[in-house]
Amino acid sequence: MGSAPSLVAHPGTAGIELSAAGSWTVDHARSLDGIILDMMRTTPADVPVTINMRSIAALDTYGAWLVERFIRARESGSGSTRLDGLPERYRALYEEISTTERDAPQPAKHRPSILRSIAWLGQAAAGFGRDLVDFANMLGAIVVSLARVVANPRSFRITPTMHHLDRVGWQAVPIMLLITFLIGCIIAQQGFFHFRKFGADAYVVDMVGILVVREIGVLIIAIMMAGRSGSAYTAELGSMKMREEIDALRTMGRDPVDVLILPRIIALVIALPILTFLGSMAALYGGGLVAWAYGGMSPAIYIERLREAVSLTHFEVGMIKAPFMALVIGVVACAQGLAVQGSAESLGRETTASVVKSIFLVIVLDGLFAVFFASVDM
Repeated sequence: MGSAPSLVAHPGTAGIELSAAGSWTVDHARSLDGIILDMMRTTPADVPVTINMRSIAALDTYGAWLVERFIRARESGSGSTRLDGLPERYRALYEEISTTERDAPQPAKHRPSILRSIAWLGQAAAGFGRDLVDFANMLGAIVVSLARVVANPRSFRITPTMHHLDRVGWQAVPIMLLITFLIGCIIAQQGFFHFRKFGADAYVVDMVGILVVREIGVLIIAIMMAGRSGSAYTAELGSMKMREEIDALRTMGRDPVDVLILPRIIALVIALPILTFLGSMAALYGGGLVAWAYGGMSPAIYIERLREAVSLTHFEVGMIKAPFMALVIGVVACAQGLAVQGSAESLGRETTASVVKSIFLVIVLDGLFAVFFASVDM
């Protein structure tokens, strides 16, 4: 460990001279901290100080930084501070330390709020544009991959497709039925609670039927699929990207879109309409259960009223939306998965972005479909 360090002050020819001795190394960190702090308190700021380093036995980065810290602390005063007698073998080390973080950080420039708002708007627009480009690239890659499968049906990967169909379809049935059943119950209960004030109990069935079959059924299922399956797609592809498995596929001459993405997209496009139908039936059953238990309406009257209120057109509108919503969820999820970088933070960020963007686009798509179907009288 070497001899103990010391720093002794005595009058010099031009101010105060501090004579350093011993080992100024990290092994004596506690002693050195105390020595430097004492000198900072006892040395007048307006008196020139010379630090004599001729007698030191050893010096490392820690000791050199303490000397430099003492010199920088005194720079605010009127007295000068200089280093003298530093052995040649330590000079390069000290010069490196003395130039570290010498420049003071520049204070942040505060722009006017209107300029900050414009800058934020520009950044948001640029980010939205990049998202659109990524979405278009992924959609184009999927279309090209699908064209290759149509041209050569034997290249279609049926086993992975069935595996993903089981995961996003069959395994999702219980939770989808439960959620849509509860949604149907809630809509019917609230309808009876409010419509009863006007003696319009029968119209609750119309509201439940049309709302569930045309809008709520497919929208709830799509949002659930975005949170359940879309996030899983992003996490799986992101993990493969982090472990360089996707690069390995390219090295072997396999297109990741053919191997990993197309089976997932096809499974999602098949599963979502099926889940939408089952979920709508569960919601209607929940509404009928509430109508019987809470509204005093017999099941026969409820079913007859549904037959009169819900037409085949309403059912078609809900089912037409389902595959398009599935495609949007799958494309966004896979694009975000391939955007993952090499860190766990990136994986979490892209998974969150996948769910948020998918839900946003599903709602926007539902609104566009509503305008379209209204314009064609459906």
